[in-house]
Amino acid sequence: MSVRIAGMGWITPLGRGIDEVWNRLLRGDEASPQTISLNEGTKTYQGFLVPNEALNNLPPHPRLRRASAISRFAATAGLDAMAQAKAMGLKIEMERLALVFAVSNGGVAYTKRFYHDIVESGAQSASPLLFPETVFNAPASHLAAILGVNGASYTIVGDGAVGILGIKMASDLLEMGAANHCLVVAAEEADWLLCDAYHKWRLIKSSPPIELFSNHPHGTILSEGAGAVLLGREGSVKMDSINAGGNFSQRRNSTAVVNRILQELRDQTAFVVASANGTFVDLAERDAIRQQIPNSIVYSPKAALGESVGASALWQVIIASRALAAKQLPPMRHVAENAGLRFPAGENGIGLNAIVSSCGLNQQAAGLRLSI
Repeated sequence: MSVRIAGMGWITPLGRGIDEVWNRLLRGDEASPQTISLNEGTKTYQGFLVPNEALNNLPPHPRLRRASAISRFAATAGLDAMAQAKAMGLKIEMERLALVFAVSNGGVAYTKRFYHDIVESGAQSASPLLFPETVFNAPASHLAAILGVNGASYTIVGDGAVGILGIKMASDLLEMGAANHCLVVAAEEADWLLCDAYHKWRLIKSSPPIELFSNHPHGTILSEGAGAVLLGREGSVKMDSINAGGNFSQRRNSTAVVNRILQELRDQTAFVVASANGTFVDLAERDAIRQQIPNSIVYSPKAALGESVGASALWQVIIASRALAAKQLPPMRHVAENAGLRFPAGENGIGLNAIVSSCGLNQQAAGLRLSI
């Protein structure tokens, strides 16, 4: 069976809507940083956050009134992907629709908030409505209820590569005949606790810009949002190959893992949508691309959108799909001069194949190849 993308949706720091955000990327727009703080006197961080207006026009569903931000992001992207497919005339049997939700940090922020209230003010102060949001599969539960999904619903947890793993699971479900369509949604929420943890791991920098493919990585800026792809038999963009990749025990081994993935996916006519984000990931991808597909044009969206961790791989897939359709990639900014890679220069006719490379900060890597 040929697995294709039948619909897409996303919500990002540059807004919502496939065409809206894509056009902003083509113009060279970048997200504006906002200050993230815990309370007065604590260290503050910079992050790229979803604008409030991007959440307008959500359905008046009781689930959304009490849901966490990450659940609202997931619902927004998922509903938009379904709406795009239906606008193209696709008929979806809800009893044959499966849902895969991919997440990295998930309800960690809500676990912290729930127990912080207990420690600070006593057990009676912690809202029982907040506790369900501490569960990693809460967004999948909300989205399944909103959409009326009667089929299988899964949640998988990983790092920045988890969206590719979600697509792999969805592809397997479709190949087995377990569903006619599968909605893959990945989401992330940026908050102080997450920023503080990544700061302690020396992975983020104090302020933009995110400098890509530098020999001495300076760190990334965290962001939030969600991406969704509806997979099925219909659609102009085809999944040619999905490599679930593997883990690397140490950062210095990341290049070897990415290299193996690109060796399987390589197509000398394809362009690459990379996950370079200003960290060690850049060097792993740079060296692997040089070895396997040295003449490919390389683009990373993270200087513009930030590192959204769980949502990032699906954002890359959506960008690769739009670039295939438009035969154009957005411009690249804040790129090291000595990277030794080819970057977009506004040219058209970039080819009919795309490789998405995803290397996560917590030692996972995966990738896939698309065609049109």
